[in-house]
Amino acid sequence: MEDRIINTSNGLPDTNLSPQTDSSVLKVWGGRTIDGHVIISGAKNSALVLMAGALLCSGDCRIRNVPLLADVSRMGEVLSALGMRLSRNGNIIDIDASEITTSKAPYELVTQLRASFFAIGPLLARLGEAQMPLPGGCAIGARPVDLHVRGLQAMGAEVQIEHGICNASVTDGSGRLKGAKIYLDLPSVGATETLMMAATLADGETIIENSAREPEVVDLANFCISMGAKIQGAGTSKIIIKGVPELHSTDYNVIPDRIEAGTFLLAGAITRSELLLSPVMPEHLMPVIAKLKEIGVPVIEETANSLRIKPAKILKATDIETLPHPGFPTDMQAPFMSLLAVASGDSIINETVFENRLRHASELNRLGADIRVKGNSAFVRGVSKLSGAPVEGTDLRAAAAMVVAALAASGETTIKGLNYLDRGYDRLDLKLQKLGAKIERVEAEAQGAAIKPKSSETTNGTASVSS
Repeated sequence: MEDRIINTSNGLPDTNLSPQTDSSVLKVWGGRTIDGHVIISGAKNSALVLMAGALLCSGDCRIRNVPLLADVSRMGEVLSALGMRLSRNGNIIDIDASEITTSKAPYELVTQLRASFFAIGPLLARLGEAQMPLPGGCAIGARPVDLHVRGLQAMGAEVQIEHGICNASVTDGSGRLKGAKIYLDLPSVGATETLMMAATLADGETIIENSAREPEVVDLANFCISMGAKIQGAGTSKIIIKGVPELHSTDYNVIPDRIEAGTFLLAGAITRSELLLSPVMPEHLMPVIAKLKEIGVPVIEETANSLRIKPAKILKATDIETLPHPGFPTDMQAPFMSLLAVASGDSIINETVFENRLRHASELNRLGADIRVKGNSAFVRGVSKLSGAPVEGTDLRAAAAMVVAALAASGETTIKGLNYLDRGYDRLDLKLQKLGAKIERVEAEAQGAAIKPKSSETTNGTASVSS
């Protein structure tokens, strides 16, 4: 859900996320194999946009398989501030959007979560107006909203950006956006999703050319279709939406998270372990599976919704270039760099999606990796082993890369930056514990005070953590 450029006030119950996430760290004692069955959570990048898409429905929506994440809580707070009523039971969120009391989203919430900006499309479609602060999120490069804005303007909206606020409205008296032909300069996931949602309630037909093809776009389209939207072509570069007067209630399941699944595949590969992953959609993971096989890691499609990874005899170097789907996903680049750091030979990683997404290379070097960065390319010379050290996750996927590397590093690794990790991974540390990893989250009671371990139970077997 990222554009391509070179508390419980929300009505959701306590997510059990530590109130001291910013100061807590993970301690990992590496060099151990892991084993078992890991249950993959729902896709973060789908769940967030589906929650925003619930604004389109004038009734109730039930969204199932929603991961337990800090970002989900933040999105719930944004929607609550708009007047929606939300409740959560385990991995199910019920959303009542029958009454939207304001078209203005709170600045302090939207600036913390980029995905919340996508609510501008549904708000504009439902109310004919929206006031949305410009978004925030991980510092991985510029992700402007110009494609969103130009698309909404093509659909008849007047859009002005002043003082960090995007003000959009339909001023022709009808209150409805109009169908339009839109060409995206880049296959932006965020712009595609924003404009597709806006078009579901527009007057007439909208065609989005050069649209993003990511699985999360398809999931959003299917969610909208389940509410009565008329959408064709999702998953291709041309999406056609015929607007309808209103959308109805739905009960919908979020797809499995392909990035979480990919991260566990890499955890298995780097520790020379055997893991079973389910539920997954193997077709969503083909670029990652293909690269793992190039490296020498056996990945077997055991059933239609499960994958088994087995230990590799030798890890061989390979080259990676990140691209929009169906190319190699940028969100997998950082964790994959951890694996290439211990592969035999020289690898090259070219990051073509974000211009500031190689900062984890210097942190991996702290663990003994041999990585040089020039521009948007990383040159990785494989080393025989990594050794534990204090490191920090500089963004969401970089934090995951630190965890993957730490699992293979000898000795103890301390990882900071868990505020990033908890935004996108549903209790990653607890799932790894269930697989036999020696990993522990510790929290600082106060600045300068001793660090206190967070108690947890470690058993091999199924990595399924109840809410």
